[in-house]
Amino acid sequence: MENTSLIALSRQGTLRRHLNIIANNLANMNTTGFKAKKMMFVEHLARSEGGNGIAGQPISFVRDIATMRDTTAGTLKETGNPLDMAIRGPGYFVVETEDGERYTRNGHFRLDEAGQLVAQGGHPVLSDSGQPFFFSPEDSAIKVAPDGTVSTENGDLGRIRVVRFENDQELRETAGGLLTSESLPQDVETPDVAQNMLENSNVLPILEIAKMIAVERAYSDVKRFITREDERIRTMMRELNRPV
Repeated sequence: MENTSLIALSRQGTLRRHLNIIANNLANMNTTGFKAKKMMFVEHLARSEGGNGIAGQPISFVRDIATMRDTTAGTLKETGNPLDMAIRGPGYFVVETEDGERYTRNGHFRLDEAGQLVAQGGHPVLSDSGQPFFFSPEDSAIKVAPDGTVSTENGDLGRIRVVRFENDQELRETAGGLLTSESLPQDVETPDVAQNMLENSNVLPILEIAKMIAVERAYSDVKRFITREDERIRTMMRELNRPV
């Protein structure tokens, strides 16, 4: 395959993966605590053997090397639900799963049948002592202080654990939108937790739609280029095989 076609295909494949990421961002623009993702690219430059003439212009092979998570905080919205919580600033809530601790910015919590505070998926929300929270039927006035301390009219139940990581980009998504990391988390000593609030997704729909339009146009341009290049090669082969 000629370099021009190979480079065009590399660009087309990258654009397709970029489009998938944009589509995923748009699909989650209403998901609580969701962080938009971006693609990171690397461009390999090479000079053909033709020198500095037209045939010697630099050519570039593009490939995507990673997906970066935009950790910018989303806006907060008031819900009026005392079990809804949002973290102002950096940090993640900690929940317990069958596979160990997982992390999330989604503070849409509820009580299960046993009176245990759980996240979406039924995973227990952990305190800074590593224990779940349990409420009795008599606990009606649930309050969450800015430092994460949970209390009712019957006393304190503990403080919600909030952790951070030295490099948030090392976090990987698992089932249910939860995050995991091979690095050990660090407890946030003075978290800022807002009760009756949820963090919106940080996806900017207008920006993502503009990106999608640009990517679709670029993909179509590359497709037309590949079609023309294929026709050029076919024409050249017919001319070479024409009897003299």
